[in-house]
Amino acid sequence: MPEKRAIIVTKTSLKSSKSDVDYWRSQSYAARLAALETIRREYHQWRYNAEPGFQRVYRVVKQT
Repeated sequence: MPEKRAIIVTKTSLKSSKSDVDYWRSQSYAARLAALETIRREYHQWRYNAEPGFQRVYRVVKQT
């Protein structure tokens, strides 16, 4: 089930805006990875209208 998030909008001038890099560097590795996974899932839902995953299952057999 997709998680619901509140949308927060803040209006600032371009001269006084801070870099997003500072925000993301202050976040933990786990928080950054969770945000990336959320973005990836939303993109796949928007682009392909499906959950991401493997379309086929492959079996690797070592030949001697």
